[in-house]
Order: sequence, then C-alpha cells, then structure tokens
Amino acid sequence: MNAPPSPRHPEKAHRADQPSPPKPDWIRVRAPVSAEAVEISRLMRAQHLHTVCEEAACPNVGECWGRRHAAFLILGEICTRGCAFCNVRTGRPEAVDPDEPARLAATVAAMGLRHVVITSVDRDDLPDGGAGQFVACIGAIRAAAPDCTIEVLTPDFRDKGDAPLALIAAAPDLFNHNIETVPRLYPSIRPGARYFTSLRLLQRVTETAPGIITKSGLMVGLGESRDEVLQVMDDLRAAGVSALTIGQYLQPSPKHAPVRDYVSPEGFEDYAAQARARGFAMVAATPLTRSSHHADRDFEALRAARRGAGR
Repeated sequence: MNAPPSPRHPEKAHRADQPSPPKPDWIRVRAPVSAEAVEISRLMRAQHLHTVCEEAACPNVGECWGRRHAAFLILGEICTRGCAFCNVRTGRPEAVDPDEPARLAATVAAMGLRHVVITSVDRDDLPDGGAGQFVACIGAIRAAAPDCTIEVLTPDFRDKGDAPLALIAAAPDLFNHNIETVPRLYPSIRPGARYFTSLRLLQRVTETAPGIITKSGLMVGLGESRDEVLQVMDDLRAAGVSALTIGQYLQPSPKHAPVRDYVSPEGFEDYAAQARARGFAMVAATPLTRSSHHADRDFEALRAARRGAGR
C-alpha cells in the first residue's frame, strides 16, 4: 500500500512565516504559456514523469519549456530530506518504479533532445541512495537516443559508501552536484547534508573518471558573505570542478528560509569574473541562473573548451 500523501512541507510547518524583502526590478519571471510548454506538460503527464522545473518552482520554466528543454526528476516526487530552501515535498517516498527508465528514454527520444538533464530527490531510504536508478536511466537513454548527451544532477549519496561508483562507471557526459550554499549556513539551510561530503563526491568523480566534466551550483542571498562565496569557489576548484552556476535564492513560500538580500546584477558580474579568474571553464552567474538553465548550451561550451585545451 502506498503511503498517504504528505503535506507539502511538513518539516517547515513549525516555522513562523518568514517574509522576504520585495523583489527588485531586475528579477523578472516569464510564465510558461507557449504552445511548446503546454505540449511538454502534456507529454510529462502522459508518461507519468516529473520535472524539477515544476517541483522546485524554477523561475525559468517558461523559457526552458518553450525551447523544449527540461530537467527530469526521477525516483518520485517526495524527498527524504527537508532543506529550508527547497520546494520539493518531504515525506516517505514510494517504491522505486522499474519502468521509469524506459518511459524517460522514450520521452527523450520523442522530444528529440540533444542533451538531457536527469536529477532526483534525495532517497536516503534506499541502500544505494538511488544510484542504480540513475544507471538504469543512462542505459535506457543511450539505447533509445544514442546521440543525446547526458548530464546527471545527483544527491550527495551521504552514508552510501561506494554507491556513487556505479554511477560514475556509467560515464554520464557531465556530473553535476550542487554545493548549494556556504558551509556556515548548512545547519539551517541544508541540515541533512554535509559540506565536505558534497565536496568529496565531486572530487571522487574527477579522481575516478577525469573524462567526465564536473559541475556545481551555488545560491546567493541567504546571508552569506562575499568572502565565503569566494572560499567555496576555491574549494570547488581544488576538488577539480570545471563548471559553476550561481543564482539568486528566491523564497518558494513563507514557510521556507527568507531571502536575506538580493545580489545586484553587478554583484553577479563580480562573482562571474572571480570564478573565471580561478579557472572555471564555464561560469553562469545571473539572478535567474539555475543549475539546469541553458544546460545544453553550457555543455557545448564546456566541450568546446575541453577540445581547445586538448583534453
């Protein structure tokens, strides 16, 4: 029997409403009203698939779906963790769906995607944290759409031992794991995770499979300092990460962590310059940047940079 539906954010229900300051003029969000967006929504429902675009309330869903680009969310829509920034539901997940990889691959082929992003909820309930389902999805997509490049955006696989090694061995074209915020804010913003666990996962990929491009993402506006952000950049580069995305945190609901400040476009330009100076091959840093926003274009830029470097 399936577990009863969970409230949208049970882990955040104890929090008093936490208002954020009004959004500045430079943050503008387009609604998903195009015919392409409607078609993608219909296709997802028909295949019983989920997207992080919807579950995480991404501000770029209209633009991305209008370009027929989506980040697929596997392993259900219920997460075992309760991060204070995240709009995905927390609760007891359902059993892993063995047919999900085939449905996902069929959808990728039907959409004619050249690059696909596969992400998931945290599945601390599973012995391998869900790594096996990622591997199955990669295999199914390669069989159904062999010309499509594959980017995975993974959980941290905390306390799962060597489980990530199977996923690394499946050789996705790009391995992404978001560091999310600075270490000082982990206890309040990402309490189920550990900063150095995330760093070690990314380092493990670069050490085990140097041919896989590595990427990470960071939110700003949660109360971090500029120096703390620069230290995270240094840590990611030391772990061998090649690509970095930085975007403005936007509060999904009053029960989530509030926005402490809005970083100006000039502030994002400064972060981008600092990241490039540290050797990141690809940097995307704007108020509305998200980890999977323009992922297809960013991957092509990274691949071109690698070719230019003779790697």
